[in-house]
Amino acid sequence: MQAKMAMGLALVTCLFASLHFHHSYSSPSRPLIGVHPLDVKYYDAELIKCKDGSKSFNRDRLNDDFCDCADGTDEPGTSACPTSKFYCKNTGSTPRFLFSSRVNDQICDCCDGSDEYDGTVICPNNCVMGGNIAYQKINYDLESNLELDFIKSRKTKPGIKMEDSSQKLKKGLKSLVYLQAGLVICVLAFCLLRHRTPRRRHLR
Repeated sequence: MQAKMAMGLALVTCLFASLHFHHSYSSPSRPLIGVHPLDVKYYDAELIKCKDGSKSFNRDRLNDDFCDCADGTDEPGTSACPTSKFYCKNTGSTPRFLFSSRVNDQICDCCDGSDEYDGTVICPNNCVMGGNIAYQKINYDLESNLELDFIKSRKTKPGIKMEDSSQKLKKGLKSLVYLQAGLVICVLAFCLLRHRTPRRRHLR
């Protein structure tokens, strides 16, 4: 009796697992990962056209990790197409686009961690909810660009160029050397004239 119940339970479990597997993998609709909200309707059709107009593809080929469109229309959420861009929602912070090469590269680029969805790396959601506090994730590219802009702005301002200041310093040093040389010559000339001047004898 127990053996029959165990066999029936195992059969029901296998049936449920097979149905779940079929529903998960045979369904043509995949979640829209890396898609901008304005492009969601573009991917609703069963036959989707590449944005460059080169060809069309079925919806089940969306984000299948194979590049069908040259412009990457069919792979907004994978790194299959080198020209595609991944959209980070970053709710509570600033949305941004990433190059497809940064998707699932084991580096958390989006502050919401959506670019690392394969489970290899667990990215915490660092986006600040509400937007009242500045998002403090370090962005080295942005910082370097700001530093370059600052340096360029300083170079364009008159009177603070490094070349001008170095030339002024050189001129000042030359003037100081000439002044010292002149003083030395004057002292030497005075000493020579003093030794050559004959002393007068006092008559009694």
